[in-house]
Amino acid sequence: MATTHIINEAIKAQRDHEKRRWVVIGGVLFVLVLSFILDIATGPSMLRVGEVTNALLSRIGVPIEVSRTTDVIVTNLRLPIALMALIVGGSLGVGGAEMQTLLNNPMASPYTLGMAAAAGFGAALMLYLGGLGLNAQLAVPIGAFVCCMISASLLFGLAMLRHITSGQLILAGIALLFLFQSLLSLVQFVSSPELSQQILFWLFGSLTKANWTNVAITCVVTVICVAVLLRDSWKLTALRLGEERAKSLGVNVARLRLKTLIIVAIMTATATSFVGIIGFIGIVAPNIARMLVGEDQRFFLPLSFLIGAFLLSSASVLSKTIVPGALFPIGIVTAIIGVPFFFWLIINKRR
Repeated sequence: MATTHIINEAIKAQRDHEKRRWVVIGGVLFVLVLSFILDIATGPSMLRVGEVTNALLSRIGVPIEVSRTTDVIVTNLRLPIALMALIVGGSLGVGGAEMQTLLNNPMASPYTLGMAAAAGFGAALMLYLGGLGLNAQLAVPIGAFVCCMISASLLFGLAMLRHITSGQLILAGIALLFLFQSLLSLVQFVSSPELSQQILFWLFGSLTKANWTNVAITCVVTVICVAVLLRDSWKLTALRLGEERAKSLGVNVARLRLKTLIIVAIMTATATSFVGIIGFIGIVAPNIARMLVGEDQRFFLPLSFLIGAFLLSSASVLSKTIVPGALFPIGIVTAIIGVPFFFWLIINKRR
């Protein structure tokens, strides 16, 4: 009887803990919706939150009368940008979460490991080469993906070497970050002024080129990749217990790492090919999620997505409100937000 009582108490405690995690996820989702609406409302022509809400509800079939001007501004101009902020922020948050899981290091992310910079260089190189005969909408993502996979392959090859610590791998990633950023600057330097302005887009990161086509592409890729990662959530959670323990549970660690790395590279390349290089979301979002719900990937992965989406959506709002009438590149805003957190993470890790 005593043993049964202890087991029942443990099950009850676990269920209560899971309920608290769902409450946290629900709270973040609520704040994310508010940020999404505020992102649509802000801009050169400020809209009231009520107007934006009515316009969105009318889009999904609710019989609400909305002015033609408001409907055009919301649907054609601001909604694609706001949705792109959610999707890209979420994909970067998930990418950072899985890189930190694979390397067991809270400072790992597609940005700090050079994958985002590599994707940006690949996109800029394809622009410089005129797409090699391909359509620009197809050539740029392909260039971003290929260079991103090259960077990821170099890192994974280093990870396979003996006596390579996660800290050394992070340093190698930072070296790749500077390398690809330098190559991106070189391509910009040798380009014509018109092309140089296009490449500058990749250096700073921007959501202004979002449209319904690239929003749909990014959304489909992100949904598929996140769904595949969620299927492996228990394996990724087991990996956090250590390689040997994960292997004892029947996890093929080498296959899981390669599969996860490819998925993260696909998400990073897709997002970067449309919005440029955006840093620190992949570091900040997973660490906040870890503090709130722990390492269980069933909760850690969705919360990393939601927090990443919220951070980029909030950065989008800030980029339009820092200086009225001016639009700051969103990569600069995320860096301003992320750098203090990065220093705090370094100090906290030392403690």
